[in-house]
Amino acid sequence: MEIDVRNQAQIRVIKLRGRLSLGEPVERLRTTVDELLQAGNARLLLDLEEVPVIDSSGIGLLVRSLTSAKKQGGSVKLLKPSKFAIQSLKLIGLLSQFEVFQDSQAAVASFD
Repeated sequence: MEIDVRNQAQIRVIKLRGRLSLGEPVERLRTTVDELLQAGNARLLLDLEEVPVIDSSGIGLLVRSLTSAKKQGGSVKLLKPSKFAIQSLKLIGLLSQFEVFQDSQAAVASFD
């Protein structure tokens, strides 16, 4: 799992590459999100375009991250999730919890 964080209009865009699955990938993202939230960055956009698989532990982390961000007045939004990721979230009834975007400009603008 590769993680690249950049700032775009006061939004932290977290670009992920690789499988978001149990073990190191989930732990690395958890650490990244926790550090951003502790620094007061609660407006997060997860770019999932290059994430082919998200397992149940990855989905759990997405939900946990969203809950933590909302507690700080922010949000976690998803950019370009794979069809598999969307199906997984839909199957367990969590897709409606996230705003999902296919366009990064629209996603960033949605935070305002």
